[in-house]
Amino acid sequence: MTTIGVKICGLTTPEQAREVAEMRPDAIGLVFYPRSPRHVTDEQAAEIVEVIGLEIPAVGVFVDEPVEEILRKVDRVGLRCVQLHGRESNDDVAALMDAGATVINVRKETGPALLHAASKSPATRFLVEAQRGELPGGNGMVWEWSKAAGLGIEYPFVLAGGLTPENVADAIDQAHPDAVDVSSGVEASPGVKDLEKVKRFIANARAITPTWRVRNVFA
Repeated sequence: MTTIGVKICGLTTPEQAREVAEMRPDAIGLVFYPRSPRHVTDEQAAEIVEVIGLEIPAVGVFVDEPVEEILRKVDRVGLRCVQLHGRESNDDVAALMDAGATVINVRKETGPALLHAASKSPATRFLVEAQRGELPGGNGMVWEWSKAAGLGIEYPFVLAGGLTPENVADAIDQAHPDAVDVSSGVEASPGVKDLEKVKRFIANARAITPTWRVRNVFA
């Protein structure tokens, strides 16, 4: 890739998915965590995947789901990647990868602790966010993105947490990620995307010309 990848996460309806897909993000995210205001059922997720087509990867976001249930949803919905936000073990990650799933392992450490945790994981791609708040995820809160910068030297990774159309360029400049992931930062209300914000977020992220190697995390 020659531009930073963009994932728009937390889509909840086929109608919005169709409009977002027209803006050509590199991936979309579907949340299977029941406590999230962006939660979708298998049926809703399958409808969204059908609408966006195969050219845009659908990433399933999971929190402490059994491996067997994740794999069932991958097959039923047509997910291209799984993103693990809970306390999944390295054995869980390895089992999913052995079954053929593309796994994005979410890490909440920063600095040297982040590099150490990544080196111990069987995953080969990561998403980094400094979690704050009650729910898993970044909860729309800004953090010191520069503390993730060292990870990209060794691994493909996605930057998330507190990103908006206004600050995404600065976040990219600080962290040097392969891709960025946004949900609440482009919403009118939880689970309802503001399409103008989505458009500006994608444009501002792709306006950055990376001076570092950029890899496709969602392939």
